[in-house]
Amino acid sequence: MIRIIIAEDQGMLRGALGSLLDFEDDIEVVGQAVNGREALKLIQSLEPDVCLLDIEMPFKSGLEVAEELNRQGSSCKIIILTTFARPGYFERAVKAGVHGYMLKDGSSDELAESIRSVMRGKREFAPELIFGSMKEDNPLTEREREVLRLAAEGKTSKAISSILFLSPGTVRNYMSEIINKLEVKNRIEAISIAEEKGWI
Repeated sequence: MIRIIIAEDQGMLRGALGSLLDFEDDIEVVGQAVNGREALKLIQSLEPDVCLLDIEMPFKSGLEVAEELNRQGSSCKIIILTTFARPGYFERAVKAGVHGYMLKDGSSDELAESIRSVMRGKREFAPELIFGSMKEDNPLTEREREVLRLAAEGKTSKAISSILFLSPGTVRNYMSEIINKLEVKNRIEAISIAEEKGWI
C-alpha cells in the first residue's frame, strides 16, 4: 500500500483529491495538511511514502517544504502539484530533488499512475512545465535573490544588512544592480517581476 499525504490550502480541492485517491486499491491517504508547516510535521510524524505538495501555501510554500526535506535527507518522495508553469519554480523544484512536478488540471487516474511510477523510482514531470522552464534563466545571483527575498518580506535595507552581515551601502548596491538587471524603476517592481517568474 502506498501511503500518501496531501498538502493543499484549498479545502475543496484537498478533500476531492483525497477521496479520489482513496478509491485506488493500492493508495491510502494517511494525512492532509492545509499549509507547508503542517505538511512538514505530518511527514516527520507519519513517514508517508509520497507527499503531494501544492506550491502556493501559507507559512511555507511547497517548494520550501521540498527544499527542507531535501536538506534533511527525507525518504518521502515529493510530487509538486501546481497551476503555475513558472520557469523559476520548476528550476527550484528540480534543485530540491522532487520526484514529480505535475499540473493540477490532470485527471486523478493520471495522478495515481504518476504516484505509482514515482514509487518505482521514476520521475514524473508534466511536459508543459519542462518546456515552460526553458524560456528564461534567472539573471539574479544567489546573493541578489537573498536580498530581494528579504525586501519582499518587507525588510528595510538596514534590517537586510544586519541579517546578511553586509553594510547598508552594499545592500543598496545589490538592490541597484537587481533593478538594473530586471530593467525596472524600483524595488516594488523588481519584487513583483521576480515573484511572477518564480525567481525568488
